[in-house]
Amino acid sequence: MLPVFRALRCRPDALLFDRIRLHHLLLSSPASMSSITSSNGTINPSTTRIGWIGTGVMGRSMASHLLAAGYSLTVFNRTPEKAQSLVDQGARLADSPFAVARSSDVVFLIVGYPSDVRRAALDRESGVISGLSSGSFLVDMTTSDPTLAAEIYEAARAASCFSVDAPVSGGDRGARNGTLSIFAGGEEAAVGRLAPLFQCMGTVRYMGGPGAGQRAKLGNQIAIASTMVGLVEGMVYAHKAGLDVGKWVEAISTGAAGSKSLEFYGKRILERDMEAGFYVHHFVKDLGICLKECQSMGLALPGLALAQQLYVSLMAHGEGHLGTQALILAIERLNNTCLKKNSESK
Repeated sequence: MLPVFRALRCRPDALLFDRIRLHHLLLSSPASMSSITSSNGTINPSTTRIGWIGTGVMGRSMASHLLAAGYSLTVFNRTPEKAQSLVDQGARLADSPFAVARSSDVVFLIVGYPSDVRRAALDRESGVISGLSSGSFLVDMTTSDPTLAAEIYEAARAASCFSVDAPVSGGDRGARNGTLSIFAGGEEAAVGRLAPLFQCMGTVRYMGGPGAGQRAKLGNQIAIASTMVGLVEGMVYAHKAGLDVGKWVEAISTGAAGSKSLEFYGKRILERDMEAGFYVHHFVKDLGICLKECQSMGLALPGLALAQQLYVSLMAHGEGHLGTQALILAIERLNNTCLKKNSESK
């Protein structure tokens, strides 16, 4: 095992991926960067076969953009019925991640938990990397553990393939509209090569070496968590103060308190629409990974810890299947109040 990756398992520090050393390692790897930048290897709908694993709330819409752009698509989902809409659009259904990889030049993965990522990517018999041809790509768009991203990167290199960790932000709306923010980690040339595919789904930003995409997404989730707490607390305060909460939401939306969370979820909360654009149980998973990272860094983030506990309380009430805007329910319970009752009493 190369020294840099042996060190990684002992100390998952982003600084291990010094750009100069990483560039040197990639040039000497079985899958050298010359194959990525080859002029006859351009990614386009007529020559590039795409695989997609995970067709949930986000993945289904993201994959549909690639179909709309003319790419051939092979899909897999543990519940095949959830992939039917893509099959109806022309995708081919496979029976395993391995089968997807055998039919694809680039495989995208967006599943639920790090354990799902590990199984789909690294399983010796049914995993993606076992099925990839030399020079192919695995792009993990799941929000997952940065150290797992580095492990997958190493396994892909050993198989003469390329791995990019590219989690996304923007929720169900961003997935439907193709306006997601994509945080990419890995080799910069590999991310650049995949640009035509990322452009179908949103805007990609290169964040650094393996795992850097995941760390960027975790920072994003930390910021969202505290923003959501502030939003629902402000709404409950406005309610208890006797204000029209709808007018209050509209009033603050154009000021300094305006945010994407307010834009995406303010109206949903007022309408008691708790349908998931992003599931509570997945957000609890993300925040748990954030806290694990903070512990390894010796970093204290009390706002993150508070938000995670409030979301865990939703899980305890059987509300993990709801969207993240359901945080309002936790704050309402703490205060024995309900925004809906206020609107009905007028």
